[in-house]
Parts: sequence; structure tokens; C-alpha cells
Amino acid sequence: MGWLRFLFSFTFVKQLVKALVIAAVFLVLLLYSLGWHTRQGQFVEVPDLSRQTIDQVVEIMDEVDLRFEVIDSANYNPNFEPFAVIEHLPKAGEKVKIDRKIYLTLNPSNFREISVPDVIQITYRNAASTLRAIGLEIGEISYRDNIGKDMVLQLRYKGEAIIPGVKVPKTSPIDLVLGNGKTPE
Repeated sequence: MGWLRFLFSFTFVKQLVKALVIAAVFLVLLLYSLGWHTRQGQFVEVPDLSRQTIDQVVEIMDEVDLRFEVIDSANYNPNFEPFAVIEHLPKAGEKVKIDRKIYLTLNPSNFREISVPDVIQITYRNAASTLRAIGLEIGEISYRDNIGKDMVLQLRYKGEAIIPGVKVPKTSPIDLVLGNGKTPE
């Protein structure tokens, strides 16, 4: 019964009211400072950065108080200048807060280099599928006397014989020397 009397005492009620007033003041200050800190209602429109070089992007971003970060530059597009912006997130015209980071995808200076797979002594059909799957093109096809009809005997790049594992730019044409099915004399 003593604790029930304490709950209704003047001292307890006075301390409870003080605690509620302090909590209310703290909550109001917290909400006001959050609005100020998060720049509530202050937006900037994202400029169109596509086809801009990285130097032009630096100037544009400084003017509108935005930051940027390059997140990718792996897919070469010959329709864009080297190191030009291919796309960016958020997109042009979207409203963002000041000092927001914009993520850029840049066009590299050239196609990346990839290793030529070992397609020697397999059929043309399988070799062509393998080469196309990794991004290489099939160049000229020539034939040589060999009992294996349409069997890949040699790989060539720019007229020179190459071995599997050599690195060439993606989308490069690889010439194939195939067997014609005739026994060599």
C-alpha cells in the first residue's frame, strides 16, 4: 500500500511533470534540428550529364552543389567519346538534395582486353559459339588439308597466328583455319 500512496504523492507528480516537460522540449529540439540537418524542402534538379567528359562533369557538379562518383566504366560504346558519361543515377531532371552523390557510368577509352579461349581441335560450330559468347567476332575462315572436317586447326588475329590465352580487345575478329576433310598429301 506504501507504493500506491507514493504514486499519488505531490513529490512524485511534480517529478513526473518535470520529466514530461523535459522530454517534450527535447523532442521539439530534436525534430527542429533534424529538419535543419536534412535540409528539408531544399532540392536541386539533376543536370543532364550524358555525353559530357569528366572535366565538364566536375564544372557542372560544382555549379549545382552536387557530388559524383564513378561506379563503372566496363562497357565500351563506340558512339560515345572516351571517358564520356554513358548514364548516371539519379537520372537527369530528378530532384535531389544539395550535396547528393550522383553515380556515373563512363565510357572507357577502348574495349577491354579478353583472353582468347582454347578452341583448337574442336568443331567450327562449337568454336564460333565459344568465341561469340565471350564477345569476340568470327573473322575470315580458311581451309587447310586435314582429315578433321570443319575442325579448328589454328587461330589468327590481324593476319598473325596466335595461341589460346593471348589477350585481344573485345569484339576483335578472330580468323579461323579449319580442316577441309581431305587427307594431307
